[in-house]
Amino acid sequence: MTDGQLGLPGVGPTWRGALTLGIDEAGRGPVLGPMVLAAVALDAGAARALTRAGVCDSKQLGAGAAAIARRAELAALVRARAPHVAVAVVEADEIDVRVERGELNLLERERACVLIGGAPPCARIIADGATLFAPLRAQYPTLKAYDRGEARHAAVAAASIVAKDERDRRFAAIAARYHGEFGELGGGGYWNGPTRAFLDAYRARHGDLPPEARRTWTRGYFEGAAKQGATSRSRSKATR
Repeated sequence: MTDGQLGLPGVGPTWRGALTLGIDEAGRGPVLGPMVLAAVALDAGAARALTRAGVCDSKQLGAGAAAIARRAELAALVRARAPHVAVAVVEADEIDVRVERGELNLLERERACVLIGGAPPCARIIADGATLFAPLRAQYPTLKAYDRGEARHAAVAAASIVAKDERDRRFAAIAARYHGEFGELGGGGYWNGPTRAFLDAYRARHGDLPPEARRTWTRGYFEGAAKQGATSRSRSKATR
C-alpha cells in the first residue's frame, strides 16, 4: 500500500497506562475528493490534555476558513501529544469501484482493520459508527462501535479532527489545482451549488469529469442533464 493510500503514522510521545484507540472518518459523503479514516491512540493523560485543549467532534467546529484553521491547530496538538496517529486515504476512483459493488461499508471496515493492525497494543478500540463497525467485533473483541463515538472518548474526537484536517488539506490541494482555470472552488466538495457549478464547467470544457470526482455520486445528475439537453435540441429543431 502506498503512502498516498495509508498515511505514515505519526510517532508521538511515550505513554503511561493503557491506550484507547479511536477511529473515525471524514469525507464519506462529498462528491469531490477523498475519504479519510484516522486512528488515534491515547492514554488517560493525553485524553485529558487534548479535551482541555478543545479537541472535539470536528463537525462542531463548522465550516469556513476559521474552522479549517482551528482544525489544523487541533490536529497538530493531537499529533504532538498522541502516542500514535495514522490515516488511511481512499481516492475517488477506488470509492467508485466499491460503490458499484455495494461495498462502501466494507471498504471502510477494511481500511479500519489496516489502521488497527498498525497501532500499538490498545486496551480498547472505539469506532464511530454503530452499524458500520459492529461487524469488526468478531475480529477485535475489545472493539466497541457507537454512533457519536466522539462523545464517548477523546481518542475518537481526536481521530475525527485528524481525519477532517487531512481531508481539508487534500481538498485545498484540489482547489489550488483548478483555481487558475476555474477560479475559487467553494463548497468543500459536497453536492451543493458551488461544486455543481465547478463540475458543470469542467465537463463543458473537457468533456468529462475531473479525476477527483466520484462518478457514482454524479451519474444521475449528468444523465438527467444530458437527456434534458437532448430534449431541448429536439424541440429547437422542430420549431425551425
